Amino acid sequence: MNSDLLTILLPTLALTGWALLLLLVDLWIPREHKGITAVLAAAGLAAALGLTLSQGRLPAMTDSTVMVISDGYALFLDVLFLASGLAGVALAHEYLKRANIANGEYYALLLFSVAGMMLMAHAYNLILIFLALELLSIPLYILSGINRPRLESEESALKYFLLGAFSSGFVLYGTALIYGATARTDLPGIFAALQSAPVNPVIFILGAVLLLVGLAYKVSAVPFHMWTPDVYEGAPTPVTGFMAVAVKAAGFAVLGRILMAAFPTVGKDLTPILWALAALTMLVGNLAAITQKSIKRMLAYSSIAHAGYLLMALVPFSNRLVNSDVQASLLFYLVAYALTGLGAWAVVTALEKQNGDGLKLEDYAGLGKSHPWLALAMTVFMLSFTGIPLTLGFWGKFYLFRTAIEGGFTLLAVIGVVTSLISAYYYLRVLMYMYMRAGSPSVERAPWLQVTAVAAALAVVLISFIPNVLLNLAGNSLLLLP
Repeated sequence: MNSDLLTILLPTLALTGWALLLLLVDLWIPREHKGITAVLAAAGLAAALGLTLSQGRLPAMTDSTVMVISDGYALFLDVLFLASGLAGVALAHEYLKRANIANGEYYALLLFSVAGMMLMAHAYNLILIFLALELLSIPLYILSGINRPRLESEESALKYFLLGAFSSGFVLYGTALIYGATARTDLPGIFAALQSAPVNPVIFILGAVLLLVGLAYKVSAVPFHMWTPDVYEGAPTPVTGFMAVAVKAAGFAVLGRILMAAFPTVGKDLTPILWALAALTMLVGNLAAITQKSIKRMLAYSSIAHAGYLLMALVPFSNRLVNSDVQASLLFYLVAYALTGLGAWAVVTALEKQNGDGLKLEDYAGLGKSHPWLALAMTVFMLSFTGIPLTLGFWGKFYLFRTAIEGGFTLLAVIGVVTSLISAYYYLRVLMYMYMRAGSPSVERAPWLQVTAVAAALAVVLISFIPNVLLNLAGNSLLLLP
């Protein structure tokens, strides 16, 4: 292994090794003390985060075989994935004890999934992207069904596994066709082949479309979204929150790199497809969320809608004049969505009961009076999801819409604005239940969940007053282009 490759992969390898060690150590930790495993998992994530931040001072580099790359784009996403993993541990600790499924392998599987996400961010070759995608997905198939006595959890895992394997097949077949057309699987090699070598356009475009379809499954883009509400509803709530945020970020991380590093010369063929996917995803996600009575299904359709907003940022990917804005707005919105989403799922987890009750909208009636701080945090998250000012979600949508307009896609930005107005109905409905309906909801004793929710709410509000700091950080975290 050459030194560049080892340096690039050091945080990922360290996290993977820690997860393997955690599996062994957990064998000697009694079931009633699995909090120790959670602390060790958080320590591993924190250590990997420290290694990642230390790499921020190194120059951008690729390994000699062009399999992985380290640039500002990948490092920014690594920090996001590791922070999401830490939040995932906080969401799970008290929930697992409450649901009587406090198994140490939960945390090891979570770490393996985060390692897969980090590998996806650094992958510079379609083969490695596929392997990273499987490393990300397989632990989540297991985590979705970890609450085995519950039929809904087992059904969730089976649906996620079958459709996840189906989408992986699309990715693999698309990779094979792209290799058949270009004789390359590394992203700069594909870009060079499209510019200089004779390439069969039919085979290449078909491969690119199949690859796009496989990744669209992973990010829950319409019409490849039908698994999302059922899987999110059946999986344990901390797993759902982690999937809704981190998996979506990983999918968009690799989608953005492939489009901008390998496919810019075929933008005229792929842009209409991305435009249609973004518009449909925003419309279907928001309209379907209106009719939901379960908070988990509502947030599931909400996550679909937000995939549409993120796709909007990638529509002008082939326009080099706005390329930096495409990347900056994408990364900014991923952070805004992560903080808002993880906070909202923390509140949902805190209200869920051991038997699975507490997940209907009616169960939030009176929360504003009985638990004002938790209700205030949920209010911040609903307003941020909607895109109302004084929240980070407002700035995230503003930058996305601006990027779309700069790229010449004003109609798509208008659709984004209209669907955001539609979303206000079901987001503000949660506030109506919390503050305008009588009730006395009980919140499980879960200090880490409440700390996570309040901290995320503070971040969503405070960063909204200094959005340029985050935008500049995202704008300086650009991927290396061939």
